[in-house]
Amino acid sequence: MNHVSFIWNIAESLRGPFKPSEYGSVVLPFTVLRRLDAVLASTKEQVLETAAAQPESLPEKIRDLQLREASGHEFYNTSKFTMAKLVADPADLRENFASYLAGFSENVRDIFERFEFDKSLNKLAEKNKLFAVTEKFAQANLHPSVVSNIQMGLVFEELIRWANEKSNETAGDHYTPREVIALMVQLLFALDDDALTKPGTVRSIYDPTAGTGGMLSVADEYLHSVNPGIQLSLYGQDINDGSYAICKADMVIKGQDVDNIRLGDTLTEDHFDEKKFDYGLSNPPFGVDWKDQRAFVEDEHLKLGFNGRFGPGTPTVSDGAMLFLLHLVSKMRKPEDGGSRMAIVLNGSPLFSGGAGGGESNIRKWLLDNDLVEAIIGLPKDMFYNTGISTYIWVLSNRKTDDREGRVQLIDGREMFVKLRKGLGSKRNELSPKNIEDIVGLYAGFEAGEHSKIFRNEDFLYRTITVERPLKQVWRPTEDAFETARKRALKPFGGSAGELDQLLSQLAGSWEERTERGFRARVIDAAESINADVSTAAVTAIAKAFAVADENGALIADSKSKPLPDASLRDTEIVPWNEDVDAYFARDVLPYAPDAWIDHTKTKEGAEIPFTRHFYEYVPPRSLEEIDRDLDAVMDQLRAMLVEVER
Repeated sequence: MNHVSFIWNIAESLRGPFKPSEYGSVVLPFTVLRRLDAVLASTKEQVLETAAAQPESLPEKIRDLQLREASGHEFYNTSKFTMAKLVADPADLRENFASYLAGFSENVRDIFERFEFDKSLNKLAEKNKLFAVTEKFAQANLHPSVVSNIQMGLVFEELIRWANEKSNETAGDHYTPREVIALMVQLLFALDDDALTKPGTVRSIYDPTAGTGGMLSVADEYLHSVNPGIQLSLYGQDINDGSYAICKADMVIKGQDVDNIRLGDTLTEDHFDEKKFDYGLSNPPFGVDWKDQRAFVEDEHLKLGFNGRFGPGTPTVSDGAMLFLLHLVSKMRKPEDGGSRMAIVLNGSPLFSGGAGGGESNIRKWLLDNDLVEAIIGLPKDMFYNTGISTYIWVLSNRKTDDREGRVQLIDGREMFVKLRKGLGSKRNELSPKNIEDIVGLYAGFEAGEHSKIFRNEDFLYRTITVERPLKQVWRPTEDAFETARKRALKPFGGSAGELDQLLSQLAGSWEERTERGFRARVIDAAESINADVSTAAVTAIAKAFAVADENGALIADSKSKPLPDASLRDTEIVPWNEDVDAYFARDVLPYAPDAWIDHTKTKEGAEIPFTRHFYEYVPPRSLEEIDRDLDAVMDQLRAMLVEVER
């Protein structure tokens, strides 16, 4: 990363007039500019000659086409300046800089507008730093023959990480470690090698959380390495202006159609709502809420249902990652049109969060019911720059091979890593090429083993049944009964509070009635003993106050003689999908609660993928003898230390 150090040394020269949190606003656009300047250097004269020869009446589209052809790229610059020529005229540097930027084709000008580069240039000029910074960047050799596109992407991402650390922002928000991307890309294409190497192959790849374009770049590099003649279209969208600008610059240099890179919130502004893609990649933010998008997302869910992106449901508002998963699935081509394969990085919660009938569970069940989950790969911890939590790659496909139909493969790659010599943010581990090869081999091999488990879709489905027990009650004086009766019965009683207290005092003592009829008769007798009239409503209110749930009491039924359920005894049971509910109930519930029944109206269907459980290995505890030996050794050491102190 010599180029990173060189560039960041330039940033350090800004200290004083600029705060460390402002370094990124200078360094990133200057790095992009120097890269574009280097790429265009060899065809600069041809572009200037072509521009000079074009008549003013030439239509803009033809003018643009001719200039692109002259530059040999999808962008150009018609000004007379290069970065080297800018520093040759220090007196007019700011004015010449404006002319230089204005000379770029429109697709590049948009990049610097998103960076708000003019503001940075004005401040540099005001603080007498513009010449020094421009001169130093002009010395950086960022030509593609020296720094490949992949290397340039790494430079951008390392600069972003440094800039975010300086501004106390979350490092890694906008990109994924390259070795994780390499794994995702190879998983995407592992089963398609034969098709991808054929002459004339045309494919499209989409990333709805494109960031700086790292995933698209690695996918592009990989596919062109296996098939130099492949026609590849790259599409991406991101909400962050700076990341979008870098991604667009990268795509411009690659010769991609930059109109395929869009700025905006993918959840509320789907810029590709009519398009489908062969492949998809995404690393959505982990554990980020979607409160700001909630109204839009829920409106689409309710109005469009399965004709929209969020038909299966929506997750809890605290984490929107599964919305991006559904968004990716919505971009799949129909199976009859060739189908698609998508890969997305998620944290652990989408595997199991939410109970049956909840949004997350409904999404998982819909994916499994439609046979869209091909594989889930568990990654090591401490892999990402901004979090040390467990992460998983979901591989989704609607064109599974015959042997994979109705199956889900779980791959345990959690111990497949090498330690970094020096941590980068939260990142302390990385995947080596051998680790990637091993994981991709497990995926392509599709065989059960120590690190690979194969399940049927329905193995992850279940039903939650509600088990009810009958309400049984007795009527007896309790501490709260009298006070509750005074509050509830006074109005229907009709007499004075004193008369009601007299009636209730007749119910004091130690007694218990097993039926409501018996208790009501007791209340009427108590009223007669004090010559008080008591209404039916008052008796009912008093009965409710003295009623106590008791399994030894009388069974309470409704007007149709159906037992009423006791809410305090209500329970739920999880029944595996392939098991008969009634058989399960008869075997696992009735022997322990013979009076129980299932309320089938409350039965819910759910899905859960307990990844870690399937790879759990029991480690027996150490023997007591071994523990005692260790304790004795420690005590001996302590005694020896005390002896030394006493001397």
